[in-house]
Amino acid sequence: MARILYFAWIREKVGVAEERITLPEQVGTVGQVIQFLRDKDSPHHEALSDPSLRVAVNQEYAQEDTPVSDRDEIAFFPPVSGG
Repeated sequence: MARILYFAWIREKVGVAEERITLPEQVGTVGQVIQFLRDKDSPHHEALSDPSLRVAVNQEYAQEDTPVSDRDEIAFFPPVSGG
């Protein structure tokens, strides 16, 4: 099962900090995970629709075409701003 982590306001919108999900066979990239989760329910759709969303796979920044599997940790967080 993939470990899905949500941080900051994303966690608040989704309502949980972490989920364990068996990814369908056709879900093999970060972009496909985002779409799969957005289709799950309204809170996920709202939280994961922000284009500034950042994603990490196994604690490394990832792009929409980054491969994923059920053995991965996939984290969603808002962009980090400096100051």
